[in-house]
Amino acid sequence: MIKQTLAGLRVLLVFTVLLGVVYPLGIWAVSRIPGLQANAEGSMITDNGQVVGSSLIGIDPVPADPAHDPYFHTRPSAASLPASGGSNKGGFNEDLVASIQERKAAIAQREEVSPDAVPADAVTASASGLDPDISPAYADLQVPRVARNTGLSEATVRELVAKYTSGDGIGIPGVNVTELNIAVANTEAH
Repeated sequence: MIKQTLAGLRVLLVFTVLLGVVYPLGIWAVSRIPGLQANAEGSMITDNGQVVGSSLIGIDPVPADPAHDPYFHTRPSAASLPASGGSNKGGFNEDLVASIQERKAAIAQREEVSPDAVPADAVTASASGLDPDISPAYADLQVPRVARNTGLSEATVRELVAKYTSGDGIGIPGVNVTELNIAVANTEAH
């Protein structure tokens, strides 16, 4: 019995050192490799030396004055904070169809376009609620409003949209809203 207890304690000690000290230190050391450090630290976006967000997490801004909204908006979220998860409603669910129609009408009114011009990603929720990207079509829809409310030309705003459009992930173009809004604010300030 004592022999088995000592063997168990030795195994416990070895695994505690391996999994409680060596493994975490090894993961930390790998995260310090150049090229991996930004991702390991949460892909933070800094502006004037201050962290203002993450390129991996979409932030849907709330304007101080909704009548003069100078921001690009992300997809709606199906999650309620602090949770991250979808609604799991099917395409024929009456509540889902009604909420999509409400979103479409609200976005059409905000962007001063016909509801038929509102792209699908503008009204269909991001399952996690944290998606930082929108489609180029949704960004293009928002360009006139952002230009009008920031005083920037539409051409300048379109250049910024193009700059923050990438094919990351599976190669489908997406516009990072967090990075784009920071760029708009910095261009507007100058």
